[in-house]
Parts: sequence; structure tokens; C-alpha cells
Amino acid sequence: MNITRARKAVLIMIIILFAYGTAGCSIGKTSPESRSSMIQSVNPKPGATNDLDDKNVKLAKKVKKDIQALDEIYDVAVIAGKKDTLVAYKVKHLKRFGMKRIEKEINKKLEKHYPGENFIVSSDFKIFIEAVELQEKMKDPAYSEKKAEKQLQKIISLKKEMT
Repeated sequence: MNITRARKAVLIMIIILFAYGTAGCSIGKTSPESRSSMIQSVNPKPGATNDLDDKNVKLAKKVKKDIQALDEIYDVAVIAGKKDTLVAYKVKHLKRFGMKRIEKEINKKLEKHYPGENFIVSSDFKIFIEAVELQEKMKDPAYSEKKAEKQLQKIISLKKEMT
């Protein structure tokens, strides 16, 4: 009777481990840089959906520099679109207790330095990974500005769904 309980317990553990292993994120669809972004700082280059628009590129670079200057932040991805600018960041592990304060501080800083700009700010890892993947795709000259803007709007809508 004891052996059958042990077998059942082992069988249940195997099922749980199998379900856990197959139900996670779709790792096969992500780029190597976005996969490593969960573990370490990848420091993605700030970008714009239209690299020819010098204003958006400069804005993205300034925003990244400003946000990275905060002590609590260790990685920032910034993508400037036609209307919106996505700012995804990662907070140092022991500083995560003050997430709301950090987000308020970031929003306040962005509103102060860049009035009139529309920022979407997120500390969510999923949004960060999506932003890094979009930046990887935008490096390809065949990836059109229209596709990049559409993907940026998809990421922004994902962020809005989460809140």
C-alpha cells in the first residue's frame, strides 16, 4: 500500500513538472538577446520606429540617459513612435519594494523634462522583452517603419490591458 502511494506521488510530480515545462513563455519565438534580458542587463540601444526622424531618435536617447541615471534602475529600453514613446525598465532586485514610488518618480521626471510628449512607462518584464525584440527587428533594413509602429502600438495596448 505504501508503494502505490509513492508511485502516485511520483506520477503526480512528473505530470506537474511536464505541465510546468510546456506551459511557460514561448521561448522558441524570442531572440537570444531578449531571452538573456531576463537574467542580465542587455542595455538595448534606444530607438525610434522611424530612424530617419532625428527628433525621435534624440528623444529616445535623452530619455534612456535620464531614466538610467536613477539608482534603482539597471536596464532601460526606449522606443519612440509617431505619437507615443515606450519606456520599459528593470528595477534592481532589492529596490522592488518601492515599485510604485519608482514609477511615480519616473513619470514625474518625464513630465517635467519632456512636456507635451506621451510616455508609456512599464516595469513589466514581458513589456521589456517585447520592446527588446522590436528593437532587434528594427535593426533589419527590410523591417518597415509601418510594421515597427504597428508592433509598438501592440506592445502599448498590451501594457494598457495589464493595468
